[in-house]
Amino acid sequence: MTDQEPAEGLSARDRAVLALERRAWPGPGAKERAVREELGMVPVRYYQLLNALLDDPRALAHDPITVNRLRRVRESRRDER
Repeated sequence: MTDQEPAEGLSARDRAVLALERRAWPGPGAKERAVREELGMVPVRYYQLLNALLDDPRALAHDPITVNRLRRVRESRRDER
């Protein structure tokens, strides 16, 4: 195990993505701006990482409320297609 991976197995970046997703956003663009400023990544990459985290059991163990909520949103969007 490295310094990047704590006992629960999620990297600091993965935990930061989940923490950002837990927050409420005041309006359009605020979240994307925070992704760029706080995480130093473009929104497309952020959403790729987030989508992968939704399928990671370590993310579910770390933050079950957020992960389950986002899984429901993702599933409802898939059903609409």
